[in-house]
Amino acid sequence: MSLVAGVALVALLGIVLYAIFGGADFGGGVWDLLATGPRSAAQRAAISEAIGPVWEANHVWLIFVLVTLWTCFPPAFADIATGLNTPLAIALLGIVLRGSAFAFRNYAADEPRIARPWTIVFGSASTIAPFFFGAAAGGIATGRYDWTSPFALCVGVFAVALCAQLAAVFLLLESEDPALRRDFHRRAIMATVGVWILGAAPVLLAGRSYPALFAAMHSTAALIAIVGTVALGIVVMACVALRSYLAARIAVGIEVAGVLAGWFGAQAPALVPGRLTLSSAASPDATLVAFLVAVACGAVILIPSLSYLFSVFKGPIRR
Repeated sequence: MSLVAGVALVALLGIVLYAIFGGADFGGGVWDLLATGPRSAAQRAAISEAIGPVWEANHVWLIFVLVTLWTCFPPAFADIATGLNTPLAIALLGIVLRGSAFAFRNYAADEPRIARPWTIVFGSASTIAPFFFGAAAGGIATGRYDWTSPFALCVGVFAVALCAQLAAVFLLLESEDPALRRDFHRRAIMATVGVWILGAAPVLLAGRSYPALFAAMHSTAALIAIVGTVALGIVVMACVALRSYLAARIAVGIEVAGVLAGWFGAQAPALVPGRLTLSSAASPDATLVAFLVAVACGAVILIPSLSYLFSVFKGPIRR
């Protein structure tokens, strides 16, 4: 494996981790916005309890990806940040708004009249952020930064559906109330079917508007990802039906990783199709080596720290 490919895989790992953990947080906000019925308040409370202790830590992966891009592929960072300035800025604004709204709503928990507007902001911003990240990813895939195209917008909707699926599956393991589990059980099934349907739309649109991209979707890596996503969706629904919630969580995480790996594999060795390749955008070898050494050293501290954080706030209660 070349040095450039190794760094690219590290970046892909960061994107996958952010998509899984940050995506589950975004999806929680989506379900918070859509909470209905006699248990809507209980649903929102369960979501707040699930994401409250860790949502800030999950964004460390976004920072990691940004640092990787501007350190190891600076021409690509400049090109992408310029060409996709609008959707990325809106996505980051959504992250700021959802964090602020989440905090303000919790502080106003005893005042429903004050908390209600913040609930709407939190849910709306949780939908906006993944949508525009998805649209930006679709814009990159076109090679033209055409993020307002029907294809890219469909990718944005698909990203929201994927986050909703992640959150619904994750919340099954978080909820102890049988009634709440039934609610999230139904939503996990619905979201999985939605991912299948919405995932087909970009493929069909690519065939009409972007022949090169459509051809790339028929590469071995892309076909494996597509087939694997459908198969893993079936596994997720089977695990949910059998009440194997931990297995469902693992399967849905692998599903998200497969989607992103397929995207990466379909484009490789292009970083931005038709504009930049991994090699043409890469920093000098000395910089890449220093980066990999820094990542290895940082992982020695970061991974145990995050593991301890999750074990404290997400592990079994010790009495």
